[in-house]
Amino acid sequence: MSMHDDQTQPAKGSAPIRLANDASASSSAQARRKEKVQVGDKAPDFTLLAQSGAPVSLGDFLGKKHIVLYFYPKDNTSLCTEEACAFRDNYEVFKDAGAEVIGVSSDSVESHRQFAKEHQLPFILLSDVDGVIRKRYGVPTAFGLPGRVTYITDRQGIVRSIFFSQFTSKRHVDEALQTLQSIHEEHV
Repeated sequence: MSMHDDQTQPAKGSAPIRLANDASASSSAQARRKEKVQVGDKAPDFTLLAQSGAPVSLGDFLGKKHIVLYFYPKDNTSLCTEEACAFRDNYEVFKDAGAEVIGVSSDSVESHRQFAKEHQLPFILLSDVDGVIRKRYGVPTAFGLPGRVTYITDRQGIVRSIFFSQFTSKRHVDEALQTLQSIHEEHV
């Protein structure tokens, strides 16, 4: 399956958004695509340790908040720091939209603790050391690196948008905010 940068998968019935896979993908790639989380699916629940060392479950937010779940390659790398700081700088906007931001990487709890402290990150960072949740969601690798993918789920836990962009980290924030705005407009 070929992956292109700056790709989004739309919610059914929502405004058109770009799909994360090349249209010329083979049938085996199409079969693999069904093994990953897609727009319209219920987001798989999981429990991982946060930077505080406390377990956090996605289900804890069900019925309460929209979730902006972003997978990123590694703490303290330039693009990952840029992305985390962009989420930090817009965190109040996300809160006002009724959303919680959650970052996930394979870094340790201690690495997350230091990363969050150094960059004053007000949101949850989860440690997926073995990459189990990354695999469950079907987050691809890109250019030999763990993929940078953001999933936006509504309060019912339904995935409303998926955005993949390995090298334009700030766009993840923009795409998430646009999706949250669309969800809000559906209920007005």
